[in-house]
Amino acid sequence: MGELRPLGEDLTQESRALAQALRELFEGLDVSVRRYAARHRRDPGTFSRYLNGTRLPPWEVIMGIMTDLAEHRGTTVTPEAIEFIRGLHGSAFDSSSSPKHAVEIIEQQLADADHVSRRSSVRGDILGDALLERQNRIANLEVRLSQMEAALTSERERAGQLAAAHPDVSELRGERDVLRQEVTRLGNELQAAHEQRDAAEARCDLLERQLAAVEHPVALPVAPPLRMPKVLVVDDQPDNLLAMTAVLGTLDQELVTVSSGRDALKALLHHDDFAVIIMDVQMPEMDGYETAAHIKRRPRNRDVPIIFLTAMGVDPEHTARGYAAGAVDYISKPFDPWALRAKVAVFTEIHLERRISPVKGTASRPSST
Repeated sequence: MGELRPLGEDLTQESRALAQALRELFEGLDVSVRRYAARHRRDPGTFSRYLNGTRLPPWEVIMGIMTDLAEHRGTTVTPEAIEFIRGLHGSAFDSSSSPKHAVEIIEQQLADADHVSRRSSVRGDILGDALLERQNRIANLEVRLSQMEAALTSERERAGQLAAAHPDVSELRGERDVLRQEVTRLGNELQAAHEQRDAAEARCDLLERQLAAVEHPVALPVAPPLRMPKVLVVDDQPDNLLAMTAVLGTLDQELVTVSSGRDALKALLHHDDFAVIIMDVQMPEMDGYETAAHIKRRPRNRDVPIIFLTAMGVDPEHTARGYAAGAVDYISKPFDPWALRAKVAVFTEIHLERRISPVKGTASRPSST
């Protein structure tokens, strides 16, 4: 992970040109991939894929490399260099945007969710066996304690003595108390494993619906008197808000766009009937995680699904934190238009199903765990 990986296979001409340009810039920094990723608190695997062309980097990452190189050399980034790289980035983005690319993105997310589900199931089986073993040991101890205490009581009654705790009895009681503590701990861990498995299964169901939406787009089943729900978009970068507005404009839904977490909370007070919230993770003052936590604490908004938009790469650390904060889905910057539209369309469809049939909607709502 410390060295540059070879360029990816089957890259488009545009993606290869961008990757080669970024590699030349990065090599000028004279630092390993792992060290540079750690310096900027990024996942080294994701950053390595940026440099071998298999993942398109966000513009912020590219500007960071250019700025760091200029600082390393004691120069400044020229407007000409910025425009040249921006052109390569735009061409690579356009060439990678397609239904096929969106399917690849969502299939990878499906594979990740399936892995979590299977891992949680295995852990649940192990914990369940351990819990049963402790419970059986406690049951056996209870029998031994009952027999021993009865025998001691009978013996002391015959001798006319007061019943006192026997060392063997005290030892067994201590062992039983320890086992009871382990049963409590294992029970909590087993419940957490089941919840993690259920949440991963819900994400798998959701992602399969998104794949179907990409491969076979259908019109949303809206009939009078139903009206289309809104979409809340939260991002502190005006260019990102414009891009998402353009991409989602074809869905015939009202978009509410805000540039901060605080403005998002205000929007949720002044508007209702949101099908989904698309939220940037990295924002000043109040980031996406904190904003999502505030939203989930409000009874009025806690069931609105949140898609996190992140430039940090979708790695286990960030996704775990995001799901804990209340997100139900992720998409990386620069976002794929087809994938984003599919995700919003599916959440809108689920929202309409819940509105038509509350019982069915409650069962089909994706978990926010």
